[in-house]
This record gives sequence, C-alpha cells and structure tokens, in this order.
Amino acid sequence: MDIKREDILHLANLSDFSLSDAEIESLGEDLQGIIRYISQLEELDTDGIEPTYQVFEMENVWREDEIKPQDASREQLLALTKEEKDNQIKVPKVL
Repeated sequence: MDIKREDILHLANLSDFSLSDAEIESLGEDLQGIIRYISQLEELDTDGIEPTYQVFEMENVWREDEIKPQDASREQLLALTKEEKDNQIKVPKVL
C-alpha cells in the first residue's frame, strides 16, 4: 500500500496540523515503514487458530449502588472552600 502525499495532507487536515514539505516526506516514510511492519502479520499461518475477542477472562462485576454515610456535614465541607454561594462551592467560569 502506497501512502500518497494527498493522504498525508488529508490526515493532517483532519488532525488540524500544518506540515512542512520535509515533515510530509518524513511522515510518509514513517507510515510506509509502519505498514510494512504490520503487513508481516499476513505471513503467519493462522489455520486452526480460533480468533480471540478478549484476551483476559474478565466479566462485568455488578454491584448495588449504595450511599455510604459521610463523616463531614455539608457545612463542614463548604467551610473548606475559598468561596461559597447559596450553599454551593463557587468556582471560576469555564468556557
């Protein structure tokens, strides 16, 4: 599979990168090397090997949500903040 200059420019555009001509050339060589390395997997004989979808024997462990009692009251926690308004912690605006 050949990586074309247009492919690299498309990926750079999607990633909002601006690349110099030297960087485009270098990235193209790097991507070609990665593809060559990964294509070595095609040489493996996988006959009789069942596909694995999960390599660890894991399962979801569900637990009941429970509210545990807290040692501190609302007033104690609010007293720890720098600024409080209407029984809430006041924080800077985040846009």
